[in-house]
Amino acid sequence: MKSITVLITGANGFVGSHILEAMMKQEGITPIAACRDKSKLIPEFTGEIRVGDLRDNNYLKGLLKGVDVVCHAAAWTSAWNHSETSDQLFLKPSISLIDEALRNKVSRFILLSSTSVAAPYASSDPMSQADESRLALWPHMRNEARLENYMRKKSNHNCTMITLRVGLFAGRRYGLGLLPLLTPRLKTHLVPWVNSGKTGMPITGGDDIGRAFVLASITPNLNGYQGFNIVGPTIPTAREVITFLNDEYRLPKPHFGVPFSIAYIFARTMELIDPIVPWEPLVTRSIIHLLEETGATNDRAHSMLGYVPKVHWKEAVRMQMDEMAVRQKSAMRMHKPITPWH
Repeated sequence: MKSITVLITGANGFVGSHILEAMMKQEGITPIAACRDKSKLIPEFTGEIRVGDLRDNNYLKGLLKGVDVVCHAAAWTSAWNHSETSDQLFLKPSISLIDEALRNKVSRFILLSSTSVAAPYASSDPMSQADESRLALWPHMRNEARLENYMRKKSNHNCTMITLRVGLFAGRRYGLGLLPLLTPRLKTHLVPWVNSGKTGMPITGGDDIGRAFVLASITPNLNGYQGFNIVGPTIPTAREVITFLNDEYRLPKPHFGVPFSIAYIFARTMELIDPIVPWEPLVTRSIIHLLEETGATNDRAHSMLGYVPKVHWKEAVRMQMDEMAVRQKSAMRMHKPITPWH
């Protein structure tokens, strides 16, 4: 394999740090870390760092110099609402980065997306097109769908566009995700089983995610637009995960159940009363959406990339819960901080 240079955006975040870690172990890859705060990078990384903000056009113009592959893991995320902020801090900078990759003749652009982006009707097929209108309930996920669709339009023989639809993140160096949102809400005893907890919860360990990005970067003969689901070795049901949290961490199990139709109505009510209550919603439609069945498997990623996950979902959950016991002293906010760059 010829040596390639891979730039990782959001290199100090959960996914970005695991991509960086995996790239460092792969012969023939020179990783470059792109981030806003280099002090948060993993200490083992001693390579090139390009510090800046993707909203800064001057930074963007020089960011991809000498880069063969871009792994785009930078994202301003919110578990609900914040449509305009998501557009300004995530969608527009990401589109600008894609355009810059094409101008710089980058050979591959790899986007971090979600197995839930096309749920529940088309998510089993990673090449499927997400329904943007359905995702109006969750602006961040709708913007993921918009980016996927933009990449479809922009893919060509010179630049392969790859989407990795990854399951629910879990593991070391965690960030905003289902587990940090779910655990404090379970403690209220007000969270119900949704659909009896029968749907799959595709928990995916950080190490497996990092390896998937390596494989997407180096596997030959990938052309045009390519999409892959990336999940763990086994997919538990929501009931299995919550029962595990109860058995090992004494978190309460739900005391009642509702179907998806009622869960969405209840979640919408929580969103509507948010302006008049001093706390964040107990549940939102985005959280319910994450509980929808995805039917995601690794079949396409295994056959085309050679992806074989190794981190069992219980191991990933344990790593994160142990870290949360130290780091998380209060309930996690449902959106990342909104920070200026100038």
